[in-house]
Amino acid sequence: MDAIRKSLDAISKLTDADWKIFSSKLKKHEIKKGDALLRAGDVERYLSFIVEGSARIYIPKIENDVTVGFVYENEFVSSYASFLTKETSTFQIEAMSATVLWRLTYTDLQDIYKETENGNTIGRVTAETLFLTKSKREESLLTQSAEERYTRLFKERPKLIKEIPLKYLASYIGVTPQALSRIRKRISR
Repeated sequence: MDAIRKSLDAISKLTDADWKIFSSKLKKHEIKKGDALLRAGDVERYLSFIVEGSARIYIPKIENDVTVGFVYENEFVSSYASFLTKETSTFQIEAMSATVLWRLTYTDLQDIYKETENGNTIGRVTAETLFLTKSKREESLLTQSAEERYTRLFKERPKLIKEIPLKYLASYIGVTPQALSRIRKRISR
């Protein structure tokens, strides 16, 4: 739990009383590599914090899934719109490695907002960060070439390039694996 407290303290310092409330709501969950945290068509019931491992968020398709994001240690993961609205999710979330999570339900999160001094601030900053990440991705898909998206991804998140299978990276930047191979060859020259 130290990792989640450290991450939350970086957003807004928690008092010991606030941490006691927050930590009492967290439930530990372990997921095997390849298992789903959430299946498309289900309602997201949790806001999860990854303390170990990684996950891929994608839209399952018959031929090729569409990858929309990757989440690592010390990051929150959720189909956040489904979590907030209690409507079914279009997204599926899958563990890319053995993953350990701390989870909160929607009701628990609302209790934290009501009962703590900093819960609302942490929630707002976290939601703003998720929004900015989503906006940045949408903007890059609309304004950059696939090569520019790959180069930017390489600079901003080199961990992705090393750890993620090429087919997922290709899907994330919006190209086929073959097109990504050609991009990588051009860049390496």
